[in-house]
Amino acid sequence: MKQFRLVIFDWDGTIMDSVPKIVNCLRGTAAMHNVPVPSSWQVKNVIGMSLAKAVAVLFPEHTELHPVLMSGYKQQYRELDNTETPLFTGVENTLKQLKANGILLAIATGKGRDGLERLMTSSQLKRYFNVTRCADDANSKPAPDMLEQILAYCHIKPEEAVMIGDSQLDMAMAEAAGVARIGVSFGAHSAAQLNTFAPLAVVDSYAELNAVLGLTELVE
Repeated sequence: MKQFRLVIFDWDGTIMDSVPKIVNCLRGTAAMHNVPVPSSWQVKNVIGMSLAKAVAVLFPEHTELHPVLMSGYKQQYRELDNTETPLFTGVENTLKQLKANGILLAIATGKGRDGLERLMTSSQLKRYFNVTRCADDANSKPAPDMLEQILAYCHIKPEEAVMIGDSQLDMAMAEAAGVARIGVSFGAHSAAQLNTFAPLAVVDSYAELNAVLGLTELVE
């Protein structure tokens, strides 16, 4: 595979195993406010969108409750729901190797800035990333805005970058920005769903991702 100068990661379902928590929190918020509870499948299909857009898609008939539902979701995520959100196995090794090889690293996520900063700090991964873009900085996925901003900031051409993500929104965003893409099958969407966007590969683990990127395993 060609050598990329910039590798861009999604966060939820790609770096952090947070999809189950997001599903639980959005469903729990709906139940708390007596609106129809979306299915897990419906929630997974909005993961990666900004919270405002996700709530609008899931609860289109309850526009008057959107601010309350957004606030309720944040409370669920930060205070009420105790679902664990570990990093996926091998994430930091991969980031270390890419950084050691002089590759620029970025995040493009539908999370808000406060949430992203909190999780990057608590996971101790913030130091690896040259730039991050989130829902507070750009139009929601699948619009290409986040990637276009990252490319401009890093002075990188689209063909010199690759996007790694777990959802069709990530794949569609990369496609719209003219950026190559690699899917990971352990997040929101299946390999079959990701493959509809002609990724370079769909991997089942960070070990497989390393192989696709031409990296070797680090020994801790």
